[in-house]
Amino acid sequence: MQDSSAQPNSTPILNPQTLNQQSIEKLVLDKITACYLQAEQRLNRTFSRPIINFNQRGKAAGSARLQTNELRFNPILLQENQQHFIMHTVPHEVAHLLTYQLYGRTKPHGKEWQQIMNQVFDLAAKTTHQYDVASVKGKTFSYVCQCTNHQLTIRRHNKIERDNIKYICRLCKQSLSREH
Repeated sequence: MQDSSAQPNSTPILNPQTLNQQSIEKLVLDKITACYLQAEQRLNRTFSRPIINFNQRGKAAGSARLQTNELRFNPILLQENQQHFIMHTVPHEVAHLLTYQLYGRTKPHGKEWQQIMNQVFDLAAKTTHQYDVASVKGKTFSYVCQCTNHQLTIRRHNKIERDNIKYICRLCKQSLSREH
């Protein structure tokens, strides 16, 4: 009998009340292993395994560092979106590393990456997640132009204050100014 945890597209139903961060991280590690095994079987070659960290911050669910062969996952979004995160975000990021090992530098969500998602992992090649990011969203600052209000991140606000950087509205093409 085959262990269902080794199948990249099968994950047990997760109960957030019963899984601590360490347990959910183990499921992510198992999913990464399953993804690599499936890719190796379908592509008939081996791939070097990545360094894995759970230190991604901000609104990104995960990231793939191509040159260092590293995967980073957002522990807060992982905890809040366990089932979908493991089923979709993990293969999404693994696909970036596989694409790089197969083809070198390509467009991040280009045809090569899409092919890995569709043909190796049997998943839709979606480029962004739809997770609620309220819990990981940083402080924002209100700026205005002629047509609307803009909420800038603390990083952009600090660049304006410190470096006298100007941001332009994409719609009305006017400089943003601080709302008081």
